Amino acid sequence: MSQNLLIINSSPLSQGSKSRALTETFSNEWQDKNPGVSVIERDLSKTGLSHLDEATIGAFYTPEDQHNDDQKELVSLSNTLVGELIKADTIIIGAPMHNFSIPSILKSYIDLVARVGKTFSYTEEGPKGLLTGKKAYVLAATGGDYREGSPASGMNFVDPYLRTVLGFLGITDVALLRFVE
Repeated sequence: MSQNLLIINSSPLSQGSKSRALTETFSNEWQDKNPGVSVIERDLSKTGLSHLDEATIGAFYTPEDQHNDDQKELVSLSNTLVGELIKADTIIIGAPMHNFSIPSILKSYIDLVARVGKTFSYTEEGPKGLLTGKKAYVLAATGGDYREGSPASGMNFVDPYLRTVLGFLGITDVALLRFVE
């Protein structure tokens, strides 16, 4: 059975990024252990993501068969990103800590992939993630020790946020790995 690996880099740095180095090393080792894997690499700093706006949100909530040309254009990148997530069996996310949280580009990515009817649905029991059966590895790089139990652990919003949002999408098998400078 073919495996599909999605690698997401969110560091704005192209050189000298600890999270990119972590992602590269980890993904190379993962691919060595899983020969024949199909790989999609998504570099968010080169993807042209924007923040959600009223027109895009309106397009998300308009049935696809009713989209006008502008709405089709607005949801095109989101549809591509959602398709990559749906196809992936394993997801590796490189996430540097910026001001105690994730980079804004990663938040923009999440806003574009958290889509009703595509990656989650609303039910009588509450929201239900539709991306089940996947494994995610979050490779976080921090400038200090923010691990659980450390004096600064209360300032770490990377781990709880990503674990929560991935779980919301149905990805509950999440391993958090960290590089501490």
